[in-house]
Amino acid sequence: MIRVTNLHKSFRSQHVLKGVNLEFATGKITTIVGTSGCGKTVLLRHLNALLRPDEGEVFVDGVDIAKLPQKELYQIRAKFGVLFQGAALLDSMTVFDNVAFPLREKTKSKEPEIKKKVEERLEQVGLGEMGRKLPAELSGGMKKRAGLARALIMDPEIVLFDEPTTGLDPVLATSIHQLIARTHTTFGFTGVLVSHTIPQVFGISDYIAMLADGVIKELSPPEVFCASKNPVVQQFIQGKTEGPIQVL
Repeated sequence: MIRVTNLHKSFRSQHVLKGVNLEFATGKITTIVGTSGCGKTVLLRHLNALLRPDEGEVFVDGVDIAKLPQKELYQIRAKFGVLFQGAALLDSMTVFDNVAFPLREKTKSKEPEIKKKVEERLEQVGLGEMGRKLPAELSGGMKKRAGLARALIMDPEIVLFDEPTTGLDPVLATSIHQLIARTHTTFGFTGVLVSHTIPQVFGISDYIAMLADGVIKELSPPEVFCASKNPVVQQFIQGKTEGPIQVL
């Protein structure tokens, strides 16, 4: 579904991505892990061209989106749903209107159709009775659920999750992971997560990709990843400050 080839990205003098090569399997969940500041979110933002690479390619269904003009890029982005780190809900809108927003902006759907679909998505994420509330009235976990409902409203082929459990306690984090797993089973999307919540995230992932020093150090199923003899992987799993990874 997505293939990244020799991806480089710098911000002024800081070379963040230094030749990333990575493939995301269709219909599977791949989680990108790594220390804070290693470039996980920078990599994620290249996948739907929110950022453009300095060098390298990002292929979505065989199309190099890094070189697409804006009009064609909009068509590619229609394949994506995104759950942002802070859910990114619009404070002035109700939960229902937040979820309905993409349908109203990007389709010609009539209001009865929109109402039916929004209510269905809210029900699927456990917010069936929350449509009239404002984001300020929701807990952190509820905001994430509302953000996920909006990410799924356009039936995307690919869903990007940027640190979906940041700021949540362990119980709420587990509930969000379980929700991601359930919605993946229901919708069958290709999922890409950015996370440092280990080992919890291993339970919902088909593949784990380890980003360190600007490149992918390991890509494997969770059980293989955990047993890896790669010193970078083991330092990260064990949370050691001493090792090949420089602690910032």
